[in-house]
Amino acid sequence: MNIGEVANRAELPAKTIRYYEDIGLVTPLRDTNGYRAFRESDVHKLVFLGRARGLGFSIEDCRALLALWADTDRASADVRRIAREHLTEIDRKIEDLTRMRETLSDLVKTCAGDDRPDCPILAQLSAEDEAPAEVRKSRAGPA
Repeated sequence: MNIGEVANRAELPAKTIRYYEDIGLVTPLRDTNGYRAFRESDVHKLVFLGRARGLGFSIEDCRALLALWADTDRASADVRRIAREHLTEIDRKIEDLTRMRETLSDLVKTCAGDDRPDCPILAQLSAEDEAPAEVRKSRAGPA
């Protein structure tokens, strides 16, 4: 199969498939003319990757999950550990987003949203000592 057919079947962009090949997640065969020749097993891996990425698993998690999927002697506890760690990370992100939403909601409520130039939102964002924790954290960059 060529990359267009595989992209259609796996419901992934060809660019993503090329990237997965570049980082070694899939390794299609090559025809004598150099074109990729995808096998059915490649399609299955790509569908698997699409679903895992759709759940937010990192590339490295996907690499580990693919290895476990291919290992018939795997322990399901290993798979569960990866999924549990990812779930914990999702929960942390939800908590962070909830706090950010609450803070932003409070800021929006304080702004009259009229023609006056004074804006409590801008005042709060620019006040170093009084900036909400979420704003200070975002200025600092990723942890």
